[in-house]
Order: sequence, then structure tokens, then C-alpha cells
Amino acid sequence: MDACPLRPLPTRPRTRSSSFAWFANASSCARDLAEEGLPTITLTRLVEAGKLERVSRGLYTLPGAAMSEHRSLAEVALRVPRGVVCLLSALQFHEIGTQAPFEVWVAIPNRIASPRIEHPAIRVVRMSDDALVEGLQRKRIDGIEVPIFDPARTVVDCFKFRNKIGLDVALEALRDGWRERRFSIDELWHHAARQRVANVMQPYIEASRRDHINRGPVLESDGTMTG
Repeated sequence: MDACPLRPLPTRPRTRSSSFAWFANASSCARDLAEEGLPTITLTRLVEAGKLERVSRGLYTLPGAAMSEHRSLAEVALRVPRGVVCLLSALQFHEIGTQAPFEVWVAIPNRIASPRIEHPAIRVVRMSDDALVEGLQRKRIDGIEVPIFDPARTVVDCFKFRNKIGLDVALEALRDGWRERRFSIDELWHHAARQRVANVMQPYIEASRRDHINRGPVLESDGTMTG
């Protein structure tokens, strides 16, 4: 049975008869449900009776429950408690660029073992503990709190890991995020400096600024965009 430290709903007094109802509006892990008074055999019977749906190994939800397009991110957040959604998956979530990855890109600490997940497929990137908290946001997806990097940090990471995803993807993310005003120049420079890619990004940022002088938003010296 898989560990699942994130609980979708607040804890209430535990009784077997009401445990199932507490999780009616969110995905849940088998271990969480067992701790609330529902043993594994009960989960199996609920699935057989059509009252519970097994999403993947150890993960359950109500049949017919509305699922967002980012459901896979919520599933990974439950299964990889120390992970942070990053790179292509973060770009897709923030609607920056045109990437549509079939894997969930997730950053994890350097010294922990790679998660073993059957579904959804994941692509692991390792980062230091300090790097995992820079630009961290927490978004609610299908009732689950999902750690994900903010737009500026995500674009910077695209340049840092350009050998993994391609420089063309990083450039598209920079241009599109800038055009859609998803970040300021100060946010970009802050994360670029922290992730040690300021020198790499500088010529591309300057080129993007020149490219936007006569069309689209213009980056001002104070870090704001006009136009």
C-alpha cells in the first residue's frame, strides 16, 4: 500500500460508517482511508459495488467525479510527497508555450530514491533542498494541494535544464511568458541568479526585449511591461 501523507479533507472523529463520505469530494489514498476506519477489504468491496473507483494502485475516487485536465498532477502530488511539479508540466499548467508532455515532470531532492509509480508516467529531475523551495507555489487541483514552481522560476529552469528539454523550448517559454505578462524582469533575474543561469539567459532576455519594442508588450527599466 502506498504512502500518502497529503490528506484532501480535514480530519474529523473517525467512525467506519462516515469515513467514506468524508472523502466524497476528492481523491484519496488507500492508507488515508484505512486510517479513517476503512480497511483494504472494504475498499475492494466498494470498488466491486461501483461505489468507489480505483484510479491507480492505492488511489481512489468517486465514480463519475469531475476531473480537471491537470488530474495527473494531483495524482503525482499524492504519490510523491516531496516532489514539485516542474519544467514542461509546469509550463503546461501555467499555459506558457505549446508543450503537452505525456509524462509529469517532477523535481525531487537529490538524495531520495526515485519514486516507483505505474501511473501516471513521471520524469524525475533532481534538485537541492534550497532549489526546491525557490518560487514554490501550492495550487489546488481536484481537491489536492499540488506543489508547483511559479512561471518565472519555471522559465528559468527551462534554461537551466535546456540539455534535457531543448533550448527551443526554453526560448518559446521566455517569449510566450513575457508576451502574456506572466512574470516581471525582476522575477526572472532573481531566479536566474539563484539558479546560476543569469549569464546564459542575458542575451536571450535582451533579444526578447528588442523584439518587443515595436510589437507586443515592452519591458520597461523598472521591470513593468507596457503595450
